[in-house]
Amino acid sequence: MDKLLTQFLAVADAGSLSGAATTLLITQPTLTFNMRKLEETIGATLFERSSRGVRLTRYGETLYENARLMNRLYDNTLSAIADQQRGTERGLTVGSGYSWWAMFLKDLVVDYQREFPKAPVQVSLGNQLRLLDQMLSGDISLFLAHEIDGLNPSIGTDFIPLSRVYNAHFVHDGHPLLGAPRNRAEINDYPQIISSLAESRHERFFDISRRRTRVETVFDRTHYAFRSNSLAACIDYALATDAVLTHTHVMRASFTKSGLFEVKQSEPLRMNVAGIYVLKERRGEERVEDLIARISAAAKTTLPPL
Repeated sequence: MDKLLTQFLAVADAGSLSGAATTLLITQPTLTFNMRKLEETIGATLFERSSRGVRLTRYGETLYENARLMNRLYDNTLSAIADQQRGTERGLTVGSGYSWWAMFLKDLVVDYQREFPKAPVQVSLGNQLRLLDQMLSGDISLFLAHEIDGLNPSIGTDFIPLSRVYNAHFVHDGHPLLGAPRNRAEINDYPQIISSLAESRHERFFDISRRRTRVETVFDRTHYAFRSNSLAACIDYALATDAVLTHTHVMRASFTKSGLFEVKQSEPLRMNVAGIYVLKERRGEERVEDLIARISAAAKTTLPPL
């Protein structure tokens, strides 16, 4: 892909010229000159510059999404050719939250490799925004997650619903919240644990107009005692303190084995839809559609119905 566009993507991802220059192994003055040259070529201002770094303008956001698309198409083409040369056309690249991996994806991957012994499989575990970033970069074909509220439609994703789940609250044995139904105010009186990280570079994924209506995203959840992208670390913290871990209810049995128990809620449960995210441009690809069908079948036998 064009050098200036590659550098532009690096600046947008890093959120600063200095960070992008370090990643690209070039000097900051050179990168600054190239970005001004790109703006002159396009005829529009791409960045809003401040002491905190740079932020994309609406013109920059348009260029960013289309440049990422071009980059993905190029990378996917090279990957497909490399797979054909190695004779590994059945390889998989998939992303997932820890819950879905533990519930059924692990068994699906093992069964898949028994069917295709030479197929390489790459699984990326993480929170939904990091997985979205990886999918947009071409590192994974699709990922499993909760539906993302306020996602910018220009990103070009399809969401395939699989299950309806709710956020449960888990605490250690003997915790004061156990023993009787509790309302949200009672639960929120205790320190909160969040098993995901809000990275500023991912805020661009959200529709600005919907953010103004206060659609809740990970960027709106500011009150917490402990936050980590490691579920194991979150469990350790919950066992050692009176903090409350909020997580998908389908992990109840697994958490119980670890020593965490669900708090009964006295108010209506907040339901979320879980499913598969895939790029619209990849729908119809035989390997992607086959993976979607396998995941959908496995989820149907394991997760609560829609």
